[in-house]
Amino acid sequence: MYFAQNIKLLRARKKASQEEASQALELPRSTYSGYENETAEPSLSTLIRIANYYNISLDKIVKTDLSKLADLQLKEMEDGYDIDLTGSKMRVLATTVSENNQENIELVPESAKAGYTAGFSDPDYIKVLPTFQLPFLSREKKYRSFPVSGDSMPPVIHGSFVTGEYIQNWLSIKSGFPYIIVTKSDGIVFKIVYNKLKDGNKLHLVSTNPFYEPYDIDIREVVEIWKFVNYISSELPKEDDKVDNLSATVYNLQNEIRQIKNVLKENKEN
Repeated sequence: MYFAQNIKLLRARKKASQEEASQALELPRSTYSGYENETAEPSLSTLIRIANYYNISLDKIVKTDLSKLADLQLKEMEDGYDIDLTGSKMRVLATTVSENNQENIELVPESAKAGYTAGFSDPDYIKVLPTFQLPFLSREKKYRSFPVSGDSMPPVIHGSFVTGEYIQNWLSIKSGFPYIIVTKSDGIVFKIVYNKLKDGNKLHLVSTNPFYEPYDIDIREVVEIWKFVNYISSELPKEDDKVDNLSATVYNLQNEIRQIKNVLKENKEN
């Protein structure tokens, strides 16, 4: 384990004192000093906060001797270019289980939505979220429900909740399917996703409401991805006018064809 020596190195590169680092991490200075001196060990949630503070992956800050890396390589990591797309390294998902030791579906209420980006990996944050079970979903997978705001994804309306399946390997994202993307800057985003990771480490996000323009998001902005499985709403979806107009057009064409057939039949008989 290289954690203690790594945070000393990263703090020096950040040109921060122990006091400044501990204040940024909301820790007592003596506690942070203990981490560097190997007289104390951080909890998992604190470890994640420290990794986020230095912008180094949790796996690298614990397992890699960063002092052995070239300065350019280390700088690229600090700038966010060290991305684990497959999830094969240490990607922590805080979760809860029921009294029967089954995975809960945590529900992120609207009131907690703004804080999710900061608290998604904090067990203390996750454990206070409401939970429920959906017996028809696989017990072998992890699910979570998120609130939907706005009108960009009809027929899923404002005030609904979308339930997603946790995606560990981001390269497995299938283009043209809906996903819940948790981002550093935009929070929780629900969109149709097109996978551009191999072409430029980006995801192309599209709304089902054509009023909203599609856009790309850099994968460095992403902290979690959940594949849409269902949604919960207190309202029935409204009828789509375009579908109604198409149905009416088909119905009229069918009537016209029947009339033409009748005329042809009458002419043939005469």
